[in-house]
Amino acid sequence: MERFTGTPQEWNALVAQLPGAHLLQSWEWGQLKARLGWQPLPVVWPGQAAALVLRRTVRLAGLLPLSMLYAPRGPLLDWQDTALAQRVLTDLQTLARQTGAIFIKMDAEIPLGRGVPQTPEAEEIAAGKAAVDWLQAQGWRFSGEQVQFRNTVLIDLTRSEDEMLAAMKQKTRYNVRLAERKGVQVRRGTPADLEMLYDMYAETSLRDGFVIRERGYYLDIWRTFMEKDMADPLIAEMEGEAIAAVMLFRFGGRAWYFYGMSRDLHRETMPNYLLQWEAMRRCKAAGCTVYDLWGAPDEFNEQDSMWGVFRFKEGLGGSVLRTPGAWDFPANPLLYRMYTEIWPRLVDRMRRRGKARTRQEMEARNV
Repeated sequence: MERFTGTPQEWNALVAQLPGAHLLQSWEWGQLKARLGWQPLPVVWPGQAAALVLRRTVRLAGLLPLSMLYAPRGPLLDWQDTALAQRVLTDLQTLARQTGAIFIKMDAEIPLGRGVPQTPEAEEIAAGKAAVDWLQAQGWRFSGEQVQFRNTVLIDLTRSEDEMLAAMKQKTRYNVRLAERKGVQVRRGTPADLEMLYDMYAETSLRDGFVIRERGYYLDIWRTFMEKDMADPLIAEMEGEAIAAVMLFRFGGRAWYFYGMSRDLHRETMPNYLLQWEAMRRCKAAGCTVYDLWGAPDEFNEQDSMWGVFRFKEGLGGSVLRTPGAWDFPANPLLYRMYTEIWPRLVDRMRRRGKARTRQEMEARNV
């Protein structure tokens, strides 16, 4: 393992060609997190693997400063190469100890399986299970703090447009055409639209009951990646008025649907279906081979909070990728145990405050 000392362009070129290349391992993501108090520590195993590791120091309940490490959607490597995987993970354990971190978290997309479990298309991947068994044997723990979605839905963009349409469920195809017949128009957004998009995102969060961060956080992400030509908003309009939107990101031949937003206005015109179809077409035209719909249930049943969203995504003709989720290696077991007892209570408090802040801001802007 070596510390990376090259340029941002060299880092992105390096990670873009590795298996599982991910936007959250890009140089730009590291710089965004640096503005929020994280220190990027990019490391490489030349020609084989890489990891953008982020370091942060926090104070909990009057304790001394506690340092933690996190590799979002990393490390990147070929998980079929068991010896390499074990060497990389062992080196990350060493990095945690060397930097004085109480733990290191990683949520690499280790492929555990494809397809919905207990269905004909389900496939289990032995290398993924072997990696999880090794993690457990080495003292890694399934994390109580799952930062990213564990599972996701992927759409193959190497197919023709006709093939992608044919792969959709019949009701989804119908709704795409319905939106077109109703007069929904989709356009590419510009930086001038970002304030409006945040307002719509905040409205969506209040309606659907999820917590979002403050306005500046999203505007920073969106502007940064748009300036690098790595992101585009698509906005659905009815008679010139924005009614729904998606924010798309691109990196390493892959595209992601991270943020979706909509208004109650004209929901009967099914704008979200047309938006996703246009996203697939435009990401394919941009050279992407995979469109990641970002998020699927942890448990594939109707009790999971993601079930309704998953049914929508599944209708678009995607396939499920299952991964182990986030795992922590406690470099300092005692302090790690204290952290895991205190941090969830702080997070719950911050979420309640975040909901209240969003509601107050939207009410103030609507006066």
